[in-house]
Amino acid sequence: MPHSPFAYSRAALDGLAAQVLDLARAAGASAADAEISEGSGLTVAVRHGEVETIEHNRDKGIGVTVYLGQRRGHASSSDFSADALARTVYKAVSIARYTAEDDCAGLAEAELLAREQPDLDLFHPWDIDVASAGELARACEAAAFAADARIVNSEGASLSSQVSQFVYANSLGFLGGYPSSRHTLSCAVIAEDNDAMQRDYWYTTARAPADLADGAAVGRRAGERAARRLNGRKLATRQCPVLFEAPVATGLIASFVSAVSGGHLYRRSSFLLDSLGTQVFPSFFQLQERPFLKRGLASAPFDSEGVATRERDVVADGVVNGYFLGSYSARKLGMHSTGNAGGNHNLIVPSTGEDFAALLRKLDTGLLVTELLGHGLNMVTGDYSRGAAGFWVENGVIAYPVEEITVAGNLRDMFRGIVAIGSDVETRGSRRVGSILIERMTVAGD
Repeated sequence: MPHSPFAYSRAALDGLAAQVLDLARAAGASAADAEISEGSGLTVAVRHGEVETIEHNRDKGIGVTVYLGQRRGHASSSDFSADALARTVYKAVSIARYTAEDDCAGLAEAELLAREQPDLDLFHPWDIDVASAGELARACEAAAFAADARIVNSEGASLSSQVSQFVYANSLGFLGGYPSSRHTLSCAVIAEDNDAMQRDYWYTTARAPADLADGAAVGRRAGERAARRLNGRKLATRQCPVLFEAPVATGLIASFVSAVSGGHLYRRSSFLLDSLGTQVFPSFFQLQERPFLKRGLASAPFDSEGVATRERDVVADGVVNGYFLGSYSARKLGMHSTGNAGGNHNLIVPSTGEDFAALLRKLDTGLLVTELLGHGLNMVTGDYSRGAAGFWVENGVIAYPVEEITVAGNLRDMFRGIVAIGSDVETRGSRRVGSILIERMTVAGD
C-alpha cells in the first residue's frame, strides 16, 4: 500500500469530530458541528533557470460551532490534543452565551443533509521530489524565453503539489469527508521592446498530475502573451462591441453568482433582487451547476454544512431559476438551502458554437479584453467600470494591443447584451465558460 501523505487516518479524524461533539453536548450546547482538516504540499519556484525557493507546508485545524438555542459561538484551534479540544469548545460556548439570539441561526435542516457521498475521484497525490519539480518548472520557464526574443526577464515558474483531507460532523448525526489534491504549474515573464515592457503569465491546474497541460506549452503561452502586449496604444473614448477573453469572462459569471447569492439578497444589496423567474440573459443563455463531475475543481457531494449538492439549471433559456444559498441566508429569505454554503460547484455555460476566431469575426470591429484591473462593480446598482487591457480588432482581425483604457456599462445591460459564447472554454476553476461577446459597451480612453 502506498505511503499516506497525511499524518492522521480518516478514522482518527472521525474520532476527533465525535470527541468535539461530545464535549459540546456536555457543555450544554443544544446543537453543534465540527470540521477537522489537514493538508500538506510542496512548492518549488525557479527563476532564470535556478531554483529560487523550496517550500514544504503542513498544517491542520479544527473549527467548532455551538448553538445555545439560537445563540451561536465559534472557535478554532490548530492543536488536536484533548486539552486543546476542550478549551476550543469552552471558548465557543462562552462566545455563544454573550451572542444575541438570531432566529435564523442553526444547523442545516436534517432532511437536506447528504445521504450519499459518491467518490468524485478528487484525490491524486503526486509523489514528486524537489529535483523533479524543479526540472518541470525550469523547462516551463525555458519555453517562455524561447517563445519570443523579446522575453528579457522572468518572475519565475513554479510547480505546486497540494493534498488535503477533511471531516465535517454535526449533532444531527451527519458525518462526511474526503481527501483531495490540486497541482499547479505556472509561469510569468516580462517582454521588452523599445523601452516598453509588458508582463503576462499562464498556468495549468488539475486534481491529477496527468491532467496538467504540457509544461512547455504553458511556458510558451506565457511568453507569447507577454510579447504580444508590447507597444500598446490608447483608444479614444467610444462605444463598441467588447469580447471578454475566456479567463476574464469567468469574472462576469462570478458577478452574476454574487448578485444572486444569499448575503447580497437578504441584505437587499443586489441589483438582481427578486430575479427568480425573470429574464436576465438572452434566451440562448444557460448556466448549469454540476457538482458531481469526476476530478472537477469544484466538485463536492455536500456543501460546508453537510447539505447535499445537486445538479440544477440555475439559468435556463436566459431565465433565473435558482439562487445560491446556505442555510442562514435561506432562512432569512424564507427559502431552503441550495447546497451552496461555501460557494458554487462547477458552473458550466454552454457555448453558442463559435470558436475564438469566429468570435473575432463576429466582433468585426471592437475591443478584445484580456486583462481587467480594479474592482469597479457596484453590486447594488449593477454599474460596472474596470480598467482594462487587450487588443483592438478590425474586420475580425487583431490589429494592435491597447492599454490604459476602461470598459464600462451596467451588468443588467451587459448580461442582456451577450451575443455569443465561445467554445474556448476556461476549465481552470469553478466556472467553465468560453469567451463572451457583448454587443456594446463604453470604452473610455483619451
